[in-house]
Amino acid sequence: MTTALQGAELDVLSDDSEFVLSRLNHPTDGQVELVLSQADPEYRAAIQQLIDRVTREVEDWQLEHRLLMPDGVVKHLRGSAHAVHDDATDGTEYVSAAMDVTAARESRRALKSAYANIQALKDRLQSENIVLREEIDKTSMFEEIVGASPPLRTVLSQVSKVAPTDSTVLITGETGTGKELIARAIHKRSSRSARAFVAVNCAAIPSSLIASELFGHEKGAFTGALQRRQGRFELADGGTIFLDEVGELPAETQIMLLRVLQEREFERVGGSGAIRVNVRVIAATNRDLRAAVADGTFRADLFYRLNVFPLDVPALRERRPDIPLLVEYFVHRYAKGVGKRIRCLAKETSQLLQSYDWPGNIRELQNVIERAVIVCDSDTLSIEARWLSGRSPGIAPVASLSTGTLATRQKDAIEAALKDSKGRVAGPFGAAGRLGVPASTLESKIKALNIDKRRFKSG
Repeated sequence: MTTALQGAELDVLSDDSEFVLSRLNHPTDGQVELVLSQADPEYRAAIQQLIDRVTREVEDWQLEHRLLMPDGVVKHLRGSAHAVHDDATDGTEYVSAAMDVTAARESRRALKSAYANIQALKDRLQSENIVLREEIDKTSMFEEIVGASPPLRTVLSQVSKVAPTDSTVLITGETGTGKELIARAIHKRSSRSARAFVAVNCAAIPSSLIASELFGHEKGAFTGALQRRQGRFELADGGTIFLDEVGELPAETQIMLLRVLQEREFERVGGSGAIRVNVRVIAATNRDLRAAVADGTFRADLFYRLNVFPLDVPALRERRPDIPLLVEYFVHRYAKGVGKRIRCLAKETSQLLQSYDWPGNIRELQNVIERAVIVCDSDTLSIEARWLSGRSPGIAPVASLSTGTLATRQKDAIEAALKDSKGRVAGPFGAAGRLGVPASTLESKIKALNIDKRRFKSG
């Protein structure tokens, strides 16, 4: 049996060829020397070993190496050969293929270099973003939480401390103070930030459906339950669930929520199997939950489970230094949206914004600025005073409660409203609605004036 190899065939590869296929014959010493002389010195030893091996043994082979062309150009070749037995001579020939992969290697090298450059730019950009984020945090603190007043800084300092933990947080504050923004800031600075943040407004869902909304239901659990449905707790598994207006939960749902907080499990409505979840709970309310516990409308054990880390968001009137920053933020946001350029505020407008008590807090300020931007016809923003003082006829203005000169007159007005509402503070028929103030503000006044609202429940 003889073995034939024609190594000199590689010499026929021209500058513009990509593929050579040939049947190899027995090589001469001169042809082997030619092949080795054309090869890059780094690869000559490997090529010599290959030639020696295939002249002794019958086997397929592959080799990638570099050639030095006569004009000095370097070519990258990928060669392979297949052993073919010749029955006539009882010998073996090799059918070889050689492909010019110079362009492909150069492309890979360029791609690798480009990737390295992109990675370097990414690292530099990340470093710059960290510096930029620190600068933004000095003025805007957290995302859309704009302000630098001491009361807000105190709250955000607490957010920074509790965010990395898994502790349950109870956020309190008047309506419109930005409790959901605080909740989102906690989530974004936690280890759960890559997972879901699910927000639920407990006051916006009918009491008959809130359990199904939170915990899901099985098919046929009630009329209209045509298929199994996952609840918000299942959707938030691994992440954070934000229960806004948690004080409005009905008693039976409070029990189910308590089980989730204690056991980290629940059952779907109409189901019998326990479902375990890993969810961080952040709750918020503008009600006085301690008073609700005293009234018997909110479970004491649930309150203490929620109140692990309390955060009280200050009202806008308690952080007046932040008003100019908030105004600038909202003006820029809404002016950009409608394609206007507003450069400054009228002097009277600036004074008006600072002197107003903002019972609706940041939400009211946001609405007022949006309205002002819409009607603005110049580069100077102005606000009409009647936008801030207009109230329904027959309802006492907030100023009469917050800045009244006689505490007895305030007490009389509150007690009269409680009598008409049968002791109820919140809700469409509550005393707060009759007086035109937020329920949390009225609760604070009731506490400050030592009014026992329970004595009006049977009146």
